[in-house]
Amino acid sequence: MSKAIGMAEYQTVSTGIQAADMMIKTAEVEVVEAQTVCPGKYMIIISGELSAVRAAVDAAKTNYGEKLIDSFVLGNPDESIFPAIYGANEVDEKKALGVLETFSVAAMIVAADTAAKTADVKLIELRLARGMCGKSYMLISGEVAAVTAAIESSAQAAGGKGMFLDSSVIANPDSKLWETIM
Repeated sequence: MSKAIGMAEYQTVSTGIQAADMMIKTAEVEVVEAQTVCPGKYMIIISGELSAVRAAVDAAKTNYGEKLIDSFVLGNPDESIFPAIYGANEVDEKKALGVLETFSVAAMIVAADTAAKTADVKLIELRLARGMCGKSYMLISGEVAAVTAAIESSAQAAGGKGMFLDSSVIANPDSKLWETIM
């Protein structure tokens, strides 16, 4: 059994809270985060053993699927995801900058995990729906080729459910831009 994270993202707060309760009651999982996000959506992120996380997410999808926006289960997620969610990852060497934007929080976390596992890049920040009308984005940094590869694979990962919105790679961002985004 391996450590995993999972998520369900709902159109409404009331359904999201019901789904969160079901997830907790279905399997031995820990709630990492459960809260409202713009524009009145509700997200639940859980962790635990892979089988428990899968059972909890599947139960929420089955019982509350009509209001489900997106969901995922990731076994062995990259460790840099959680600091990036909280904006705590420091960037020592400012190299190329990659930006990827999605329509859902779930698609963004999957895209970030894909980016971190595709190439030698640093996850800087994952902005998850707050102040974004429900959309999400990530910022990554590294060598141009690595950032390009990570963005391309992340776009494919997010696009599988039609959640990819846009992306860009800036080879040599100006220092003033780095000051603005950090």
